[in-house]
Amino acid sequence: MDPEEFDDLVDEALEDLPDEFADRLDNIDVVSERRPSARVLREMGLLGHGTLLGLYQGVPQTRRTSDYGNVLPDRIVVYRDPVLAEARADRRPGETLDDAIRRVARDTVLHEIGHHFGLSDPDLEDVGY
Repeated sequence: MDPEEFDDLVDEALEDLPDEFADRLDNIDVVSERRPSARVLREMGLLGHGTLLGLYQGVPQTRRTSDYGNVLPDRIVVYRDPVLAEARADRRPGETLDDAIRRVARDTVLHEIGHHFGLSDPDLEDVGY
């Protein structure tokens, strides 16, 4: 899948957000990159093992105070190559590869948006992300 097609899937996941969540996104950019850098993997404790489908960088809404302002936007990065690999490895019976890629990309976007709203990884696992 080429980068533009993947970007379209990420955009589609954002467009499909329910209004109650989409309307509350604040000061955030969502981008895709080919893969995480070695530095990012090292910082996440994944260098040499594991992978990273997406990354949230910023100040979660639950930690923002009245002093929050004049800051660069939070950033969500969705990593194309790991998402494609995960989709191939986790394809469900009867699911096309394109559908699996769409599902994994969507789940990754939702997971990272959860971090933007202040949810931890265990919180997100409890709700299936």
